Amino acid sequence: MRECITYQLTDPGHFKENLLLWGHQFEEVVWLDGNGNEDPYSSFDTLLAVDAATSLATGSHHAFEKLIAYREKAHDWLFGFFSYDLKNEIENLSSFHTDNLGFPDLYFFQPKKIISISDGMVEFRYLKEVAHKAPSDYEHINSMGHSSLALPVPVPEPEPVKIRLRIFKDAYFSKVGQLLHHIHRGDIYEANFCQEFYAEDTRIDPLRTYHKLNDISHAPFAAYLRLADKYLLCASPERYLKRRGDTVISQPIKGTAARSANNELDRELKSALETDPKERAENIMIVDLVRNDLSKSALKGSVTVKELCRVYTYEQVHQMISTIEATVTPEKDAVDLIRETFPMGSMTGAPKISAMKLIEELETSKRGLYSGAIGYFTPDKDFDFNVVIRSILYNASKHYVSYSVGGAITARANPEKEYEECLLKAKAMREVLEG
Repeated sequence: MRECITYQLTDPGHFKENLLLWGHQFEEVVWLDGNGNEDPYSSFDTLLAVDAATSLATGSHHAFEKLIAYREKAHDWLFGFFSYDLKNEIENLSSFHTDNLGFPDLYFFQPKKIISISDGMVEFRYLKEVAHKAPSDYEHINSMGHSSLALPVPVPEPEPVKIRLRIFKDAYFSKVGQLLHHIHRGDIYEANFCQEFYAEDTRIDPLRTYHKLNDISHAPFAAYLRLADKYLLCASPERYLKRRGDTVISQPIKGTAARSANNELDRELKSALETDPKERAENIMIVDLVRNDLSKSALKGSVTVKELCRVYTYEQVHQMISTIEATVTPEKDAVDLIRETFPMGSMTGAPKISAMKLIEELETSKRGLYSGAIGYFTPDKDFDFNVVIRSILYNASKHYVSYSVGGAITARANPEKEYEECLLKAKAMREVLEG
């Protein structure tokens, strides 16, 4: 079904710089970039999928069954996303907030062209009907100069972006107080509470905005999505779920600390995060939740914690990450693995269903693609998906820009510190949009 051709790159950085620019001409684009971060589970450095041969876009009703049927029919690489509100299909839940962005609840497409970069090599995996274009596409991308860094469709000069808050500080404190009441009463013991920042009647250049966001973040699970007039600009540090053969890997994040330009202070901030009892407790709670989710599919006794509360350092923040692995049978369906573990526990809380009900009541925006997942399925049963956080969402037709941030509320939570952590997580997006 696909033909492959590989080239040795003389200047991988230049080729990569040109690749997304070239791909942006298509209506359907998924770009996944590890940004050079070390990842023992990664299958590539950068991956681009463009130009849908077939696609599936659907609301939450029977979404997973539709995806299973679509995968079986296509039997090919599929790229796309799961939105957070698919929780309503998995559990007896609902979403009643206004949707200002208009993304489907689930979207996947079978790309005509897939291009991946790994270890200084580029591989073109093209459907047979377009395979003859691979050599000329390679030459075109390779020969593009820096003067070519203009969008295929000209856009006006960037307008000032005026970010507004969906929840003001006093309201945030009140809502966190309500969550703490439920926690102290024993209804839940952790909830990921999110708030939206947005701008209306605003136009941005999505590709240049993504490059700015990526340049200050260099996140290990960065992604760029174009779906006609809808865009995701993602600087995610978090992997939701990966399957490689009979092994399934999840890497939840809980625990964030600021960086410092002073090396000694930066080391102190990292060390303080590593030993912070509150942050470790948050992380361990979600590790337990993820272990429970994976145990639905895993072979008995195979769920193991490979890393617990390890702190990784990124451009903007230090992050506490745990790694959980499990073994599944070869015949286990890939989509079922997603359905049994979605949404990512780090974005919900624990117990999962009770936490999702409460945060739905207290949040004021439909999450949609935010805190969902973007990634790919291979023709066999492998897949890899991130968690959509640290992201800007843009509907070009509605001229609506949005980003959301959240934090884990536990019994030890201090509303003021939680609010400050939200602002820290929002810093990169706000910098990019407002300057």
